[in-house]
Amino acid sequence: MSKTSSKTATPVANPLMQPWGPLGEYLLDAAQRTLLFWDVLRQRSDQYYAQRAKGVPHVLSFDAELVLDARTFEKPVNYLLVKIKPLPGVAVDPVKRPFVVVDPRAGHGPGIGGFKADSEIGVAMQAGHPCYFVGFTPEPMPGQTIEHIMLAEAVFMEKVIALHPQAEGKPCVIGNCQAGWAVLMVAALRPELFGPIIVPGSPLSYWAGVEGENPMRYSGGMYGGSWMTAMAGDLGNGTFDGGYLVENFEKQNPANTLWTKNYDLWSKVDTEGKRFLEFEKWWGGHVNLNAEEIQWIVDQLFVGNRLATGEIVTSAGERIDLRNIRSPIICFCSKGDNITPPQQALGWIVDLYDTDNDIRANGQTIIYAVHETIGHLGIFVSGGVAKKEHQEFASNIDLIDVLPPGLYEAVMTPKSADMVNAEGVTGDWLVRFEPRTLKDVRDIVLPDPDNERRFAAVRRVSEINLGLYRTLFQPFIKATVNQQTAEWMKKLNAAELPFEIFSDRNPLMRQVAQVAEQVRAQRQPASPDNPFLAWQAMVSEQIIAALNGYRDLAESGTEKLFLAIYSSPVLQSMLGLNATDEPPRRRPGLEPERAAFIAQRIEALQAGMASGGVREAAIRALVYIGMGGEGVDERAFNELRQIRAENDGVSLQAFKQTLREQYFSLILDRDAALAAIPQMLPPGAESRTQVLATIRRVLQSIGPVSGERAMRLAQIEQLFGASQPAAAVAKTPAKNPRKARAKVA
Repeated sequence: MSKTSSKTATPVANPLMQPWGPLGEYLLDAAQRTLLFWDVLRQRSDQYYAQRAKGVPHVLSFDAELVLDARTFEKPVNYLLVKIKPLPGVAVDPVKRPFVVVDPRAGHGPGIGGFKADSEIGVAMQAGHPCYFVGFTPEPMPGQTIEHIMLAEAVFMEKVIALHPQAEGKPCVIGNCQAGWAVLMVAALRPELFGPIIVPGSPLSYWAGVEGENPMRYSGGMYGGSWMTAMAGDLGNGTFDGGYLVENFEKQNPANTLWTKNYDLWSKVDTEGKRFLEFEKWWGGHVNLNAEEIQWIVDQLFVGNRLATGEIVTSAGERIDLRNIRSPIICFCSKGDNITPPQQALGWIVDLYDTDNDIRANGQTIIYAVHETIGHLGIFVSGGVAKKEHQEFASNIDLIDVLPPGLYEAVMTPKSADMVNAEGVTGDWLVRFEPRTLKDVRDIVLPDPDNERRFAAVRRVSEINLGLYRTLFQPFIKATVNQQTAEWMKKLNAAELPFEIFSDRNPLMRQVAQVAEQVRAQRQPASPDNPFLAWQAMVSEQIIAALNGYRDLAESGTEKLFLAIYSSPVLQSMLGLNATDEPPRRRPGLEPERAAFIAQRIEALQAGMASGGVREAAIRALVYIGMGGEGVDERAFNELRQIRAENDGVSLQAFKQTLREQYFSLILDRDAALAAIPQMLPPGAESRTQVLATIRRVLQSIGPVSGERAMRLAQIEQLFGASQPAAAVAKTPAKNPRKARAKVA
């Protein structure tokens, strides 16, 4: 395989072109660039077939060793668990919780989570965490299903936990894009296996979106539902070509697909070839799914949107309810992501919960971070714009794990030399987890009952059309398709055909390779001030503008047609969707067993309001003061960590449990919880003074104590010096304990 030049050749005057002046110089340059461009496409094809020939193709930039191969399991699937080997100079701490990165099986091959040294895997290892990676082979195992994959991933988690018995905390799992919903489903069924779960760019609420944006969500309705998915699986002889999924992504940006990507390579072919080939190694590494897998995904998720409302039930009768997840969930999304916009990444929160106290009552911690500009792939690759988020999540994963239940936004500000306690900030950014409400999320998601009714109509149309296809057409197609016809269908796929055309299998391309070598030896690029280069750039901009205009017109037309069809009261009535206030799909309620559990927990908290010792009292005091501030600051947690190390303190898990109990005591009945503090303290004044000094040390780690926090600190100081506990409490605003209990329930 020939290599593209990494440096631009020095222009050499060509006597044959001199009479033509700048035009001759440009024409020669353009002709040479075209040949070199074809040769890079030839290299891409050769790279593609070389990748396909590998047993387990991937694009990880790290060495790894196999831990488990799920192809050997009782219910085999094409997934593998590998342990990442640290880069030279990177030290891994066995006490730190492991990170497990799960890549999406959405048409592309595995490895994007470790594509670069500073990707998700890289930043986690830089923070000292052992890392594991879950990838897959290109071909699914016969008969594998989504449930089989979930079982395999649960076994992977059990193995990682067993390999790290000294780790403080369960593994942190990162589920990229489509892997996000898969990870959350496993965590809903096996919550005891998971530490914090990070889902970057992961769609969880598929009907959500904003009119004028997010056109991909209309695809199911415009195609008449999932019958085309079933037909594609049948034409593939039981296999769904991942190239179709890649095509769907590329249709979102026709200017880049049809022009910009190739133009950038052609115009800068002397320097752009290496980067182009690196990216295409992943983008063009298509993987397949079983027809049954993709049908389940489309019916249950993309069209059905059943995950966010607890409507999915396994074959064993277990309901997949995301409220069962006991670990913090971190949703990282971006306004610049046209594949998974913030509405689809965060909509599940307002689908599941009606009030903020519902989140607390379920003991769930949800954190979100919304980037302003980064695109879909940038969220996983990290590298540039999103690197700070991945670094801060990795550096502060223990803080995230102990956050009290509730809804938070991760707010990051640059670290500066004049910052108070700057040494308490682990990275280049200070992260603070600020409390938010469901109203804040609704302001992002903008839920709309009319929108729900339209997509509910799509779901019913899909069910009808799928039934008609299976009755009228599927038997005929299955009878006429075999493995040979399926292979030809794959070769003719628009995502696959270019590899065939530009590969060495095409005799003409062998000649291109030879000529390209001669061109590199005699390369004569046009001078930077050549006027025809400016003309070339201008033409390119006009083509991009035209394609963008076409995209905007097509998307607008698609949306108008979708709204015209599925907003029809006649169609909705025919589908059984009556124009009433009744929601068009099931909303999770508070089941009797869950209500009974919450009532039991409230009773236990009330009975143990004054139980515990000095540690519980100090944590209760810190939580109370902290609730009067802007949010949870990493510097305060790192100070607590240092105090814990100095005093050989409790484990992280025990600290988390204590913090949650004290938090719920304050939420349940703040006055009673504060009044009980003196009973929990040691009798000696000196001991109380020492504990109070520790509390002040933690508070001052983030700066001077002022405002509401200062007032609350004064209350705590009175409590610590009180001789009569109940009388010494500085009265807080009036609160009805019975009403508080009702809110928590």
